[in-house]
Amino acid sequence: MTILGLARQAGIGARVFRRTGNAMSTRSPQPGGGLAAGIGTECADDARPAPSGVLCVPASILDEIRRHGRSAYPEECCGLLVGHLEPSAKRVVALRRAVNAREDSRQNRYLISPEDILEAEKEASASGLDIIGVYHSHPDHPARPSEFDRDNAVPWYSYVILSVAGGVPAELTSWRLREDRSGFGAETIETMRSEQSLSQDEISRYSRHLIIPEIGMEGQLKLKSGKVLVIGAGGLGSPLSLYLAAAGVGTIGLVDFDKVELTNLQRQILHSTDSLGRSKLDSARERLLALNPEVKIEAHDTRLTSENALDILRKYDIVVDGTDNFPTRYLVNDACVLLGKPNVYGSIFRFEGQASVFGIPEGPCYRCLYPEPPPPGLVPSCAEGGVLGVLPGIIGVIQATEAVKLLLGIGEPLVGRLLLYDALRMEFRELKLRKDPACPVCGPNRTIHELIDYEQFCGVVSRQDAAFSDCGEIEPLELKELLDRRLPVLLLDVREPDECQICRISGATLIPLGQLLSRADELSAAEDIVVYCRSGVRSRRAVELLKSKGFPRVRNLRGGILAWADQVDPSMPRY
Repeated sequence: MTILGLARQAGIGARVFRRTGNAMSTRSPQPGGGLAAGIGTECADDARPAPSGVLCVPASILDEIRRHGRSAYPEECCGLLVGHLEPSAKRVVALRRAVNAREDSRQNRYLISPEDILEAEKEASASGLDIIGVYHSHPDHPARPSEFDRDNAVPWYSYVILSVAGGVPAELTSWRLREDRSGFGAETIETMRSEQSLSQDEISRYSRHLIIPEIGMEGQLKLKSGKVLVIGAGGLGSPLSLYLAAAGVGTIGLVDFDKVELTNLQRQILHSTDSLGRSKLDSARERLLALNPEVKIEAHDTRLTSENALDILRKYDIVVDGTDNFPTRYLVNDACVLLGKPNVYGSIFRFEGQASVFGIPEGPCYRCLYPEPPPPGLVPSCAEGGVLGVLPGIIGVIQATEAVKLLLGIGEPLVGRLLLYDALRMEFRELKLRKDPACPVCGPNRTIHELIDYEQFCGVVSRQDAAFSDCGEIEPLELKELLDRRLPVLLLDVREPDECQICRISGATLIPLGQLLSRADELSAAEDIVVYCRSGVRSRRAVELLKSKGFPRVRNLRGGILAWADQVDPSMPRY
């Protein structure tokens, strides 16, 4: 039978099936549904082989179980084993991590929710596979089943247990409950060699890798079996995905939902003039497959959210963050920590960039570096503040390098280190980072066990809503009407002087946002003031600052000068 039968136990009156030879029998499920077990008094097990005898597991999956146990410590990790039921052995071909759904006692209990089980069954069935076992960790406890394990076990399942001592993966064993439920019998774990190989064309393509002793044939096969998710097909995503494809990373996932615009081409080298107006994902897939048709490109045409992040990230070995906004950075960080995935981080602004590797159990996460996001509008995006076109190439290649090193298991990754780059001085610096013991997501007493509302966490929703209701906004056409009627309105431009040289609204007073508080005495609180910037983000912040300083008659130009160009003056340059 399949795990679907187990998942059905979540309903009232459902039953859990187990195998007895070729027949089927049943027992009542535990309350609440799902699969559960954990640490407790050791049950009467022995080393005699279980009836199935052998569990064949690829080395990469054993490594993944160890990584999961290490990242979840001091709590129990858990997941499902997918594979084939063969006459002489069970053969594992895939692993599906699960979130420990217990609300308490996670250090010595685990629970796999019925929803996770159903989703796993759906994925397994689509590939012609079955769920053949469960794995979980025993933090600071031997890798032997407990009475609690026995009471909640299904006889024909394999139960892989990993002992994690002080955060370090130790013994890994496999067990199967005897049909009379008297105890567990030990299963032999047989490590499977990779069945992948390189074609003659691939050997030629990757020959410069193959002659490097640290890579060789074994390392290239690791790259071929590797799965890397790139979030963002823009400035950072362009160079890093190109080099991942060129290196032979077998599966590259891309998350993006934008279309190619002319302003992208100054730095986003995945795309070309012919790609204007196309989906970035379609443009990227075409370019990457043209570079290396041996790789698989998986496109996720969606905005990454708290609702879909875990499902999207779950199947990949490594996540590379190429985003440019704080809500998504915190979302990626938390999802990676919860799933035990390395997070290769990069960011760029004007002439400076930084990179690090977060989410490794012994190292810090993004929240350890930035516990709280900056106030909305304080740190402009690349669209607001600009970026040197070649800068994402440098930082993106560093991210690609770190991803390749992690897949190969070589070198010293940027764990606990923040690499800073200054293009103007052509200087690299390094800052040491420490894991924050009070971190709410990766600390020993973490309080975040599920994804939250990151727009709200970063103040984007609440501050923006407050700006609309308290500060007020004015539409471009409404402002034009006021100006045409020559009504007394002060136009305040809070962009930088270089931006003002590109385009401006006639008659505006220029005071950059960073100078606004120190130059507020140049303005009159009795005047009607309309503030604008490029797209409306900085000007909303300016309105808030002026309101706090006693300027009651101030409004924000909705959409900034870009909206003015679209609706009022189409001849105005856009940037």
